[in-house]
Amino acid sequence: MSLESLATNLLSPASWTSSLDLTSQYPGAQPLEVDLGCGNGRFLLARAAAHPEHNFLGIDRLLGRLRKIDRRAARLELTNLRLLRIENAYATQYLLPAAAVSVFYVFFPDPWPKRRHHRRRLFSPEFLARVHAALAPEGIIHVATDHGDYAQQIRRCFAATPGFQPIAPYIPSEAERTDFECHFVKQGLPIHRCSFGKV
Repeated sequence: MSLESLATNLLSPASWTSSLDLTSQYPGAQPLEVDLGCGNGRFLLARAAAHPEHNFLGIDRLLGRLRKIDRRAARLELTNLRLLRIENAYATQYLLPAAAVSVFYVFFPDPWPKRRHHRRRLFSPEFLARVHAALAPEGIIHVATDHGDYAQQIRRCFAATPGFQPIAPYIPSEAERTDFECHFVKQGLPIHRCSFGKV
């Protein structure tokens, strides 16, 4: 049996309406970093490989993406990485325990550029309130988008949500750049970044 067939990084919660017992999902108790919308996992895998002293959770709604990440994590023998198939908004509202996350990453969320679709965007004061609850004391959230209008809305959401203060934006290493970022950089498009700490 191949190593890939033994991959067990995909979580299957006993309940989809209660907070996950994340401490039991990893070999050791370490700070938890969560990648909301992990895509094909380029950032997540690079980050987890470079930081074995942290645990990582990748969340995405597409099972095919998660299975590919799962196989790659098995090949890299990453024991600090877990995956969850669910919508980001649902995960933050129902599944992530209070004060459990040291760092959130939200890179290139769908901008839903048409005005009539703006209500579908992930970022809202309500979403950030849930993120704030899930963050540990002094926790951090890092955000990146190629969409200028969405970047402005995201900053307005942070300004309207108590409990966050701006910090220096996170700049990923070349190995950590998502495929989206690599594509946008090649096109010469600006990347809008912001980071906030929990207060």
